Amino acid sequence: MLDDRTARFVLWAPARDAIALEIDEQPPIAMNRDEKGYFTAVAFCTPGTRYRFRVQPDLVVADPASRLQDGDVHDASILVGPDTYPWQCETWRGRPWHETVIYEIHPGICGGFVGIEASLPDLAKLGVTAIELMPIADFPGVRNWGYDGVLPYAPDTAYGAPNALKHMIDTAHSHGTMVFLDVVYNHFGPDSNYFHSFAPQFFRDDIKTPWGSAIDFRREPVRRYFIDNALYWLNEFRFDGLRFDAVHAIGDSEFLHVMVREIRANTASDRHIHLVLENDDNDATLLPATPASPLYDAQWADDTHHCLHVLLTGEQSGYYEDYRNPARQLARCLGEGFAYQGESSSHRDGTVRGAPSAHLPPSAFVAFLQNHDQIGNRAFGERLTMLADHGALRAAILLLLLSPQIPLIFMGEEYGETRPFLYFTDHRDPELAKAVRQGRRREFARFKEFASEEAQLRIPDPNDKTTFEVSILQAANAEDSAAVEWFAFYRHLLRLRHQAIVPGIPGARSIGAEALETSGVRAAWRFGNGAILTIAGNFGIGVLMCEAGAGAVFAATPPDVGTDNVLPPRAAIAWLQPA
Repeated sequence: MLDDRTARFVLWAPARDAIALEIDEQPPIAMNRDEKGYFTAVAFCTPGTRYRFRVQPDLVVADPASRLQDGDVHDASILVGPDTYPWQCETWRGRPWHETVIYEIHPGICGGFVGIEASLPDLAKLGVTAIELMPIADFPGVRNWGYDGVLPYAPDTAYGAPNALKHMIDTAHSHGTMVFLDVVYNHFGPDSNYFHSFAPQFFRDDIKTPWGSAIDFRREPVRRYFIDNALYWLNEFRFDGLRFDAVHAIGDSEFLHVMVREIRANTASDRHIHLVLENDDNDATLLPATPASPLYDAQWADDTHHCLHVLLTGEQSGYYEDYRNPARQLARCLGEGFAYQGESSSHRDGTVRGAPSAHLPPSAFVAFLQNHDQIGNRAFGERLTMLADHGALRAAILLLLLSPQIPLIFMGEEYGETRPFLYFTDHRDPELAKAVRQGRRREFARFKEFASEEAQLRIPDPNDKTTFEVSILQAANAEDSAAVEWFAFYRHLLRLRHQAIVPGIPGARSIGAEALETSGVRAAWRFGNGAILTIAGNFGIGVLMCEAGAGAVFAATPPDVGTDNVLPPRAAIAWLQPA
């Protein structure tokens, strides 16, 4: 908006010679084109005005930078005025990274922005200091994981209005809770992506990805589109951080360096802004060797997850085949960060993966036992409560929540949720819905248990509404003794973390990690405040010899586990020697 009755509209459409702006109840307005392919027009209108761009005689599209849609991705965009939300937590500046305990949430499963807001007191009570929303960019239909988004500036109205999102973030801040957002800059969804019709230069014709042509981040308008999107969420909505989905699929590490510099330069210096990567390349150059590094704060620790998953379940299909020595590889993750630091990957046909990471602090890694990918990308979406022995699972939880890596909890695991989390969509085009269903079945056909057509037909249809409905969390209550026990276990460990682990994380460094035969691990860290933490976990069914750590027993599962250099089956012990 230029003022309260005038707005300037801009569209980069280098493949077109003429573009018309179509505003409801006004005649079409021819837009002016400059030499770089930008079309502009100024029109009399007010916030709430519906508009579109006619990019071809027979094609009218939503604004690719729409802030709000009038319905779905194919509908008109709505003009949004300057931010007028009455923020209450004006003094909020976030929390330091080392205090972070992340809780990943799918907004649709949790009742939208209003539903998330209602859960904030319980999450604060649990010990969560940051919630992370799965992507909210406008997607087709009313249910989706969010990675099919095509309008990255528009919060999907299935979750609530933009001001409801701001109110939820404001309320979270009042509870001392940060809010992060998962953003997708590596591809667009398959429905309503019209860039090819007016800006095919947005994509490369020499690189293909699992989603089609790669986005061309060499072009300044493309870089600007995504960098401005990151700044939009951080500055206008006051998110405290972003998680960048699958940046290895971006294929342009230079852009990642440019983006992080721009974000750091264009957000207030007194705010704690946290930037986290998902990066299968294990690129250590993007991560901070020291807290003052103007880089990304951390990376999702997929290697750590994969090792623990194999130890807990014994599964070795798919990418788990790269973790044939999970105890030894887990020790490397705890001591150095990455399991793969330049070794070849069998799952990736011998491709070399990763770089040395021992110089990085433990806090450069976000560790988890479950997340949306690791549950939802299973054929039947099973959680670890349905796959692993609960004693071994508790041992892994103790390791997760007390190590100086940054822990992430997936919604529901804090009370032992047993319902699945499945992959779901709501594509209205029958052919696209069919393609997604068949693609899902082909994805699992390489697994021996789904080799037959009959087995593939048992895989839930992503577009079936029941696939979404069975994924909705059960409401834990005081009568559910198992849920109460799980919650108390998580809460106890997180209290210990905040009291004794968090203060020492700045400056923490590994002082050794080793495998205990083939089913356990022992790791130790010297904290920045001089304290020494040692954690040993046995995820198997045999007794392991294990030297006790320095100091007294700090936490253990089971609570009465012995400490005489013997680690019983499915047990974990943490020792802490104060500074």
